[in-house]
Amino acid sequence: MSALSVTQVRRRFLVLHGLRWLPSGLMIPVMILLMQERGLTLPQMGLVFTAQGIIVLALELPTGGLADALGRKPVLAVSWAVNLLSLAMFVAADSVALFFVVWALQGIHRALDSGPLESWYVDATLAADPEANYERGLGFGGTVIGLAISAGALLSGGLVALGPLGPFSALTVPVLAAAALQVVALIVLLRLLVEVRPARGIVALRASVRQAPRMIGQAFGLLRRSRVLLALVAVELFWGFGMVTFESLLPVRLAEVVGDADRAATLLGPASSAAWLVSAAGAALTPLLLRWPGAAPGAALLRILQGLTVVGMGLFAGPVGVLIAFLACYAVHGASNPLHTGLLHRQVDGPYRTSVISLNSMMGQPAGAVGGVVLTALAAATSISTAMLVGAAVLAAAAPLYLPAWRQARRKPVPERDVAELATTG
Repeated sequence: MSALSVTQVRRRFLVLHGLRWLPSGLMIPVMILLMQERGLTLPQMGLVFTAQGIIVLALELPTGGLADALGRKPVLAVSWAVNLLSLAMFVAADSVALFFVVWALQGIHRALDSGPLESWYVDATLAADPEANYERGLGFGGTVIGLAISAGALLSGGLVALGPLGPFSALTVPVLAAAALQVVALIVLLRLLVEVRPARGIVALRASVRQAPRMIGQAFGLLRRSRVLLALVAVELFWGFGMVTFESLLPVRLAEVVGDADRAATLLGPASSAAWLVSAAGAALTPLLLRWPGAAPGAALLRILQGLTVVGMGLFAGPVGVLIAFLACYAVHGASNPLHTGLLHRQVDGPYRTSVISLNSMMGQPAGAVGGVVLTALAAATSISTAMLVGAAVLAAAAPLYLPAWRQARRKPVPERDVAELATTG
């Protein structure tokens, strides 16, 4: 890894980050509406979403430990190949059972994908320059995610507007495009991610499998010893639950106020594109937020603001108001992620970085699955707006969990040199 400079590492990280999220951008506007088109009800969707949460809960830590022990590149390659398989199945799925398999594959993909690319970036950056401030790259990574998903969502809306393609419905065409882009992403990953590993092949795999439990144990040991890390990881319980409101319920809410699912999908394409653009802009504010009000208080404030934006999505009566609240939500979302991730990385050192990130993600994915079941059932029993208000309250309730990190930062302030560099280079 040290053969690459800090700039080279950051560029490769950003390219791979963009390719990772471009297929997701294509899927976001049509995913829920396509499942509705194939006959699934909201409670059935909540049920199939649990497949992802269950698989992530089972595999998150083992795959994180495996990535730390075996290497980040092979784990990412398998993850992206599994995502390709799930997209291929999504094209043809037409029953609860098949969609359950699709989301189970997504769970495997998410578990394998959670952490290795970021961990490679941080470790490779520190190998090139032990004094480097990797938060800058993490902030740029959030910007790239926003731009990639924005471009994918815009393309998705355009593909839906063009109408059906042969035997495939208009809502299915973006899924085909996402699968094609995933093939490209996998090829580029194999080319660009350079990683030094002590051994390869079956011997390395066996040794890594034996080492993975030790990596996991060390990560849990750090979690037990650090109140700060424990509180940061607990944030994901609230975040994962509440994210269901703007990831899964918003398309249905928009269809409700518009009165037509296809028109809602057409609107959601450019709206999602704009949302991820403002998310990118929010991520670009990372250096300023690090300077004032600081990572921990800034992250806490953003949790409350995000809850308020979800309230707007649930209560505004027309599509314009709903979409404005949606855009505001994603601006806050983009600003929150780099702050939270940076706080996590500051709490961990050594060879088990990916395992700790996996611990964080392990909380978010099952919480999202629970949120999917609870909030979709609540929406069916009452209304979409009621479910969104409950999700908004859960999002805001995570804010106090940043207090331990804030107290730690006050005891150990960031050196003035680092603050100045972040402010001038961001």
